[in-house]
Amino acid sequence: MRLLMFTLLSCFATFAWSSDAAMARFNQLMADEQLRQQAYVEAQERVRFCSYCHGENGNSKRDHIPNLAGQSPVYLFKAFETFANGERTDFVMSKLAQTLSREEQVNIAVYFSQQQVLPATASPEPALRQHGETLFQKTCTGCHGAQAEGRETMPRLAGQPGEYIRRALTRFHDGDPRRASSVMRPIAAQLSSQDIDALAAYLETLAI
Repeated sequence: MRLLMFTLLSCFATFAWSSDAAMARFNQLMADEQLRQQAYVEAQERVRFCSYCHGENGNSKRDHIPNLAGQSPVYLFKAFETFANGERTDFVMSKLAQTLSREEQVNIAVYFSQQQVLPATASPEPALRQHGETLFQKTCTGCHGAQAEGRETMPRLAGQPGEYIRRALTRFHDGDPRRASSVMRPIAAQLSSQDIDALAAYLETLAI
């Protein structure tokens, strides 16, 4: 819990929130363990909507849907904002984000950030996984961390479903207009299909 508090407070110092009220609420939660636990409990009612796809513990029930467990709450809250304002679009998430109050978004972000991600038990071909690890260390650590743990507003990739990784990178590679503003587009454009498969094989089995 202390590690979570330290991580969140360090994030808040560098992240420019679009809502002073949301920032104040986060600071309040992180300074008071009782309030933080209350937010966690209050989120349990609303995360039922999320659990159909992402699982009650934040581990996805479908291979093409991301895990939310272990993500930075800053990143999760920012994701809600981008879905709500149309910067990102998804048939389900765009509608859901607009139905949640800002406090509910904060509570849900805190809830999933405290869950433990469960990496895939798959056994990818060793050479493919090694290629993925080498490529990740060469290209991705600056934003996503040395162990793909994520950095502030950059998502955790460790333990994500392989199919989700493949689909996401392919969309970036192909220039999906729904992610036109993402910094990932020029990076993914340089990847081959084998590179994408290798990254997926590495990340889906990465446990930290």
